[in-house]
Amino acid sequence: MYKTSFFKKSLLAVIAVFLYSCDKDFNAIGEGLVGDDHFGLESEKYDVLAFNQEVTPVQSNNMSPNALGIFDNPLFGTTTANFTTQVGLASYSLTVGEAPVIDSVRVQIPYYSHVISTDDKGNSKYELDSIYGDKNGKIKLSVYESGIQMRNSYFSGGSQLPQFYYTDQNADFFNEKKGERLNNSTNKLENDEFFFSAAEYKDSITTDGKKTLNRVKPEMRLHLDTKFFQDKILKADASKLGAEDIFQEYFRGLYFNVEKSGSSPSNMALMNFSEGKITIYYKAKTESTTDPDTTMESKTIVMNLKGASATTSNTANFLQDTRNPDYTSAITTNVNKTEGDERLYLKGGQGSLAILRLFNQTDVLSYNSAGEPVTGANGVPDQLDEIRSNVVHKNWKVNEANLVFYIDADKMTGAEEPNRVYLYDLTNNAVLVDYSADAASAFGGVITLGSDKRGKSYKMRITSHIRNLIKDATAKNVDLGLVVSQSVTTISLNALKEKIQINKENPDQAAKYFSAVPRTSVMNPLGTILFGGKASVPDDKRLKLEVYYTKPN
Repeated sequence: MYKTSFFKKSLLAVIAVFLYSCDKDFNAIGEGLVGDDHFGLESEKYDVLAFNQEVTPVQSNNMSPNALGIFDNPLFGTTTANFTTQVGLASYSLTVGEAPVIDSVRVQIPYYSHVISTDDKGNSKYELDSIYGDKNGKIKLSVYESGIQMRNSYFSGGSQLPQFYYTDQNADFFNEKKGERLNNSTNKLENDEFFFSAAEYKDSITTDGKKTLNRVKPEMRLHLDTKFFQDKILKADASKLGAEDIFQEYFRGLYFNVEKSGSSPSNMALMNFSEGKITIYYKAKTESTTDPDTTMESKTIVMNLKGASATTSNTANFLQDTRNPDYTSAITTNVNKTEGDERLYLKGGQGSLAILRLFNQTDVLSYNSAGEPVTGANGVPDQLDEIRSNVVHKNWKVNEANLVFYIDADKMTGAEEPNRVYLYDLTNNAVLVDYSADAASAFGGVITLGSDKRGKSYKMRITSHIRNLIKDATAKNVDLGLVVSQSVTTISLNALKEKIQINKENPDQAAKYFSAVPRTSVMNPLGTILFGGKASVPDDKRLKLEVYYTKPN
């Protein structure tokens, strides 16, 4: 029931945000008065309550890209990423031929890369993208036949629901793997000492007796066990190869498992598994039109690795963390939801995020006959109601509202930094209206670098969100979530295996449960440490909401 409720709520929330962002009246307050120089504007700063939140096992199926390898992060700990995928025949109208004899089997999975130079002979030098850890690191890689039939959906209470797989299920797939590893080449660079190579491949192709050179950009290229595929595919009963659902039950896919390679440093890559394929090269008897005797003809069978774009498939990324003690305590035992945390630990995968609460005073104000806010029982005005009063009764205009997150540069020394963070409505598991307006530029979240090329801060512009709260006195001041981001265009959310109650101390607050994480964060293995909004943080680094106003004379 929880999964059904989660999807319904998420869908309704996204629809509501979309419709509301279409309201022509939405940007009426101070529209057209935005500029980064803020010339002639006055700013007010407001405290922000922000604290850490652990991410527990989370849905990790049908993502793209996927992590594979071992990443040793000096601040957060070690993440081991394994992967499993279904496979499917490129064509189910398959004729194997008589007496097939296998030559070789090759799996190819492209890396993310870019060309850095090309010589006068056409040879290109590449650099790999999305490699984390030691660039020359090695891992022990083992590819197995999967023993678990992955499904796309299941039935519960008469409803068809999507089938989820989670970051903590590696043991399930490891224990059910079949046989010996398939990448059993004598070349240790394909298994025991595997590394992510940036080398360009040069394949010789013969067509009509003529040889041509085909250049292939860097990819994972492994030779797989020929006897396994001779028996599993070439000798298979034709009925097993005739339809996708039958084939996927017969051949349940591949499981990629990684381990340390001796004492070598390791690394991790984000990979484009959705474009991977397995090619079986073999010969089979066929009748020649010129010779009554049978001859051996070279043939191939192609199987595609299933990816996030396929509708009848499933994949899963398993992320196992061995966390550093300081990081563990910061996101579990030492969380301060009353005063906020001094530092906010954001980490992708099954990591952590920050929860933000704006205008956190709990007193609800009333107004006197002059339209001025009346202080609450503890003598402290509610900041949001003060802003509403200033806009309505003093004709202040909100030009821009920003949250600036300063990086703890000392703690981040020597660590890889995420290029972007992402802010969202955690209460409703939805995008903010500012994202809908312009995700790439106006919303922000891109790292700002200092003169030393190290990260200084991330800036999020939430002008429309603040205007919405001001415009509608009944609008709910929702909790916000801040995560590391892999892709600015990925806004879907992945469900937690078990939802977490985050307001046990004050159940009347906005978000009672933490139930999902943006997928863009699950895909990113990096982390960062930011200064929070606690009073003990130095003022020039403290997290605050800064609002720029035009105030009439």
